[in-house]
Amino acid sequence: MMSNARCWRPRLAALAIATSLLSGCARGGSDLLSGAVCPPVVEYDQEVQARAAEEIVLLPDRSAIAAMLADYSVMRDQARACRGR
Repeated sequence: MMSNARCWRPRLAALAIATSLLSGCARGGSDLLSGAVCPPVVEYDQEVQARAAEEIVLLPDRSAIAAMLADYSVMRDQARACRGR
């Protein structure tokens, strides 16, 4: 009976290369307690905030942009909490 070990070598080599390339993309650990990386929070001055508030009022009801801004607000709060502010 012939061995098929030679057939598996290219597949194993490709798997090893793919695994090493994908692991190189990871920048941080998956353990949040070991030093989480917090995203920066952009600070907007009062003038920009007032202008944005005026523009939001002009959007139609159920605007996708308004829904996205609500999500953005939550993400900003989470980033502030991450930084301990």
